Amino acid sequence: MAGIVTAAVVTSGDSGGGSPTASPTPGQAQEPNDTPSFDDVSVPPPPNPQDYISDPKKDRATLTPATLFPEKSMVIGAHSYPRTNTSTTKDCTAAAQGALGSLLAHNGCSQLLRATYSKGGVSVTIGIAVFDSPAKAAKVRDQYKPNLAPLAGGGVPSSFCVGTGCVTTANAAGRYAYFTIAGNDDGKRVTDTKSKAGQIGRDGGLYAFNRIQQRGKDQAAKAAAAQTQQPQS
Repeated sequence: MAGIVTAAVVTSGDSGGGSPTASPTPGQAQEPNDTPSFDDVSVPPPPNPQDYISDPKKDRATLTPATLFPEKSMVIGAHSYPRTNTSTTKDCTAAAQGALGSLLAHNGCSQLLRATYSKGGVSVTIGIAVFDSPAKAAKVRDQYKPNLAPLAGGGVPSSFCVGTGCVTTANAAGRYAYFTIAGNDDGKRVTDTKSKAGQIGRDGGLYAFNRIQQRGKDQAAKAAAAQTQQPQS
């Protein structure tokens, strides 16, 4: 905004005289007084995707296997694994085995969604558990004890990861804890984490993380679009 030029005031030392004000000389331009002003526009900051996977008051999008695991295949880099089955339950203990069930219950797990992916004789079941705070999810991750119940079906035999050695993982993102259990379809014990079973387990963990993050991004993008539709003050 241009500055306003203030005219100089000339004062006289005579006690009885006034204080004449200097007038602009011919050719001297005066700054117009009708300089336009602009109202401040308050633009809210863009929504943070992490808020939408951390705060249940904001995390309001539909949560089903169809929304959490929408693709027919899990694709991680050059690896692609077809999805074979999905499941969800509000009784988190029903989709867990051993000590994990009580750990989920004690921390208020409200839903556990699972999906299984399989290829080349190995499979992985991903489980994503929902809590009311990131602290609860982190506590489950830190105190994790095996394990997630494997989800057979769709070509994955019922013997998958039952009564044999499988690879398991646990982690957390926002108010979600996520788990994987991966192994050989033929029931053979996994003895090497660098095997195909170990690889599909690692890919499953990364895919679960990506899906949770995408949930936050989608909700944040929707909120940002709604902001642009509202008049700014």
